[in-house]
Amino acid sequence: MASDLFSDIEYLKGVGKAKGEKYRKLGITTPYELLYHIPRDYLDFRTHVPIMQAELEAFNILKLTITKKLPPKRIRSGLVVCNAAATDGIDNILVVVYNNVYSFHAMKEFQTYYMYGKVTGGFTQREIFSPTYISADSPELIQPLYKLTQGLAVNAVRTNMKQAIALLQSSPFETLPEYIRKKYDLPELVWALKNIHFPESGKSAEYARRRIAFEELLKFQLGMLMLKLRRKSSTPFVMDSSLSMADFYAALPFELTEGQSNAVNEIIADLCSGSSMNRLLQGDVGSGKTAVAAAACCFAAKNGFQSAIMAPTEILAVQHFKTFKAFLEPLGISVALLTGSTPPKQKSEIRQMLLSGEINVIAGTHAIIQKDVEYKALGLVITDEQHRFGVAQRAALAEKGDSPHRLIMSATPIPRTLALNIFGDLDVTSIRQLPKGRSPVKTYAVTGKKREGAFGFLRARLDEGRQAYVVCPMIEDSESELFAVRSYAENAAATTLKGYSTALLHGKMKPAEKEDVMERFSRGEIQALICTTVVEVGVDVPNAAVMIIENAERFGLSQLHQLRGRVGRGKFESTCILITDNKNEDCIRRMKIISSTTDGFKIAQEDLELRGPGDFFGSAQHGLPPLKTASAADVTELSEEVRRCAEELLRSDPALDRPEHRAIKIDTLKLFNKDVVG
Repeated sequence: MASDLFSDIEYLKGVGKAKGEKYRKLGITTPYELLYHIPRDYLDFRTHVPIMQAELEAFNILKLTITKKLPPKRIRSGLVVCNAAATDGIDNILVVVYNNVYSFHAMKEFQTYYMYGKVTGGFTQREIFSPTYISADSPELIQPLYKLTQGLAVNAVRTNMKQAIALLQSSPFETLPEYIRKKYDLPELVWALKNIHFPESGKSAEYARRRIAFEELLKFQLGMLMLKLRRKSSTPFVMDSSLSMADFYAALPFELTEGQSNAVNEIIADLCSGSSMNRLLQGDVGSGKTAVAAAACCFAAKNGFQSAIMAPTEILAVQHFKTFKAFLEPLGISVALLTGSTPPKQKSEIRQMLLSGEINVIAGTHAIIQKDVEYKALGLVITDEQHRFGVAQRAALAEKGDSPHRLIMSATPIPRTLALNIFGDLDVTSIRQLPKGRSPVKTYAVTGKKREGAFGFLRARLDEGRQAYVVCPMIEDSESELFAVRSYAENAAATTLKGYSTALLHGKMKPAEKEDVMERFSRGEIQALICTTVVEVGVDVPNAAVMIIENAERFGLSQLHQLRGRVGRGKFESTCILITDNKNEDCIRRMKIISSTTDGFKIAQEDLELRGPGDFFGSAQHGLPPLKTASAADVTELSEEVRRCAEELLRSDPALDRPEHRAIKIDTLKLFNKDVVG
């Protein structure tokens, strides 16, 4: 019965209470959710090789007939080894099974099996260790591999999956209307779920996965578009397009790039439209997004409205405060800073001035969204590096006013295909140009053998009057070989950077300590800043021209690009040196990519392909539903098609009220916790 699909997972035949707890650790609470526990890969037993063609010291698939089983041997306390002689019809091999008598007993003499295991030995004698095996006459030669948890074996998951599929087949149902399946060439749900787990062929598995990925992306897009429609509400903060920005432009110490000018024009058009602005402003490192945001705050102030800028860290909040103050206070626009470390008396004064309207622009951390912070006329809300905030924090800031305009800034360039998914509820503005006079940062990846040479180069730049960053991935000492920033800083001050002024900066320092270090670094009193990724975004010291990143393999491409963006912000030629001894193929590829280009959008696309959409932001801090099935390739290939399908669906049935849309509506509401309506 269909209801059995949605009962507790422990009631599925063969599961029980103990195994049910294991499944819950994987986020699986019902047989229906188990069906969507998509294989991470497959074992294709059709691809077997002869014994003598097996790659030694590697995993291979062999087709073997057991010729003789030998008695189990207890080689030491608690460890039993079982051996069996086998042949592929030409050559012989020894099957070795450690500590799994049950598996060994299940093998039968003179029976033929497909076996997957590590093959060792030489020309005369070969062995295959603790193989996974199936009978050669099995109809399912493509076997799924799953993400597991301790105490949950892959064979058990396969058995339970067959039970769940049987339940689905006994009471089949469909979530996508037939007209959508036909238009986009998608198989029925029951067929897709069976063939994604136990495919008839590699082609069947791919066709099934496309159906499930398409539906997952469609629910995501429907939710995003419904959010967008909901947020396109009227706003009391309608601004006057005739107000001149000439004084703002004249006061700037530089000329805006074409990309910046276009961005300002798009934002002002939104502010004057009569509807709430919901816009993403994304740009490469150093592209000048802050100047655009300052222009938006200036225009809002000219219209008599307040602006709030929320940053994820105090360092970035302080940076914004100083930058916005420099841009706006000469024009008579008051700017204030409010963070968790602002003294109580000062906090109280700032709250009163926000309520009275004396403060036009407030920069800060989540302190600006506390319940006791009220505004007179908050017309513009800006969040920087939005993916670092949870949904609740973003919503709390937006709710501080009466449908204020929203501008989201991101220095993590996002490929268009991923932006459609992650920021599908927003209009997107991209700045791709760098300001005039900025030279690309030269980037080199080297091994630890060249560390002394790298520091020699750094010292030479310090002697010329420049400053530098040295980035380490850890704070505390540990058994790991990763450099711990505290001991690293002490050692560097006594050796490689002896005679130069150095300082330590990391996220666990008190806010006042961090601000003091950054102040001294900005003034040039500190020549080399030894730090963690706390400097990843927002820190702007034009005199800094060298960055050395230790254990560079620990960072994703986009993070390396963000870190690198802390140098090259002034008129001096700048260099980033990545140090790693990791010879992993993925690491080598990342180092080649980051060394060959400074185009953040190209790097972001490569990062998406390497890590997949689910891990693009490292952790799920962006607060959106995770993508369980859709891969990076799916996002790239299907997003445009899925977006078109979602738009057509909502045009014909805006509330998804028609009977054939009921299932997709329920799943969409569930995915977004019912936040897409109301």
